[in-house]
Amino acid sequence: MSPPSAREPRKTGELTLRLLSAAVLIPMGLFVVWSGGWWLAIACAVFALIMGYEWSDMSRSIPAWAMMTASAVAPIAFQLGGWPYAFVAALLALLLIGVTAHVRTRAALGLLYTSAPPAFLLALREGAWDGQSAALIFMATVWASDVGAYFAGRTFGGPALSPKDSPNKTWSGAFGGVVSCMMCGVVAATLLNAPYLPWIIAGALISVVAQFGDLSESQAKRRFGVKDASDLLPGHGGVMDRVDGLGAVCLATVPVFLISSDLVRLLGLSG
Repeated sequence: MSPPSAREPRKTGELTLRLLSAAVLIPMGLFVVWSGGWWLAIACAVFALIMGYEWSDMSRSIPAWAMMTASAVAPIAFQLGGWPYAFVAALLALLLIGVTAHVRTRAALGLLYTSAPPAFLLALREGAWDGQSAALIFMATVWASDVGAYFAGRTFGGPALSPKDSPNKTWSGAFGGVVSCMMCGVVAATLLNAPYLPWIIAGALISVVAQFGDLSESQAKRRFGVKDASDLLPGHGGVMDRVDGLGAVCLATVPVFLISSDLVRLLGLSG
């Protein structure tokens, strides 16, 4: 029998840290999303503020105070007055970036990464549909995608999904994430007494969008020459590293739900 590789203890320790961090983060996330309102708005603003710091530290394109302020205003503005207030807040944030940023393109792109996902999570939760069910189910489905991809990738290995941007992610992991989310779709349809096929398709799409968001953030980190956005979350990296997939899903879902009330009804999420 061959001796265990040096990577095995490191992977085991990393998994332990992930589980311990998740044991703290998941209940907190579930609580603020379940509660909604100002609980979630403040949580989203805090997450946006932290991600603003992470982007400033990675990109060196804008002072931390400016990026943190610009990132955190949108969720609070949305909670105060909906989309009109959020739109005005976004314009003011862009103005702040234009005045203070050294590299304006990087800073504006960073604002999309740090401000829009938390604001759109709040919009998903507070929308004119069953926002509580939608947000909780989508969060759980994105987590299932991460878990399925992680264990399928470790078990089956194989070719890298994106060798240049994220060499540790494999096609087998991506497929495992999709399958996990399709299973979540079955559970969601059962809970909501909705048709199974739309939710199975929705589960697969959620996984694809979440993995795209993850790869997009990996590409940004590679460009800046960093492995993680920060080391704030043991075993996970930074806040941005943990919410990139969910953020992408919220960014994609809210416009679709606003446009198509028929889809909302088909998924059993009518308010």
